[in-house]
Amino acid sequence: MQIHDLYPAQGSTKKRKRVGRGPGSGHGKTSTRGANGQASRAGGTKGPGFEGGQTPLAMRLPKLPGFKNFNRTEYVPVNVSRLEVKFNDGDVVDNAALVACGIIKHEDALVKVLGDGEITKKLTVKVDKVSTTAQNKIEACGGTVENPC
Repeated sequence: MQIHDLYPAQGSTKKRKRVGRGPGSGHGKTSTRGANGQASRAGGTKGPGFEGGQTPLAMRLPKLPGFKNFNRTEYVPVNVSRLEVKFNDGDVVDNAALVACGIIKHEDALVKVLGDGEITKKLTVKVDKVSTTAQNKIEACGGTVENPC
């Protein structure tokens, strides 16, 4: 068998409808579009979302869900369990030290220490914010929390 011997199965293909080729074809004159009106013109039909001049549903619905406050202050969360792993007893935890340890990427980022995990080392924490549970855990093991702001 050669490539030129291949052909489609019987009944699997149809000849396309050739419109506008004279009255003898059965699809002449108006080319199956009807007599007059918008749909008989080229490019005349409206799109799939058109609702007769009413504002379409896609435009009535909000683009994104919820509300985004552009005045929101974003803090980088750091848990006390990360401080336990990365710092030694008596260290000072500030933005420069957090960047040096690889916990945060930029020194000017706002940092909030959260209370997830356990801490046993005596640390001096100087970051933008500290949660109440984190402050209690740091002070319970002899450390101090100094808020610079």
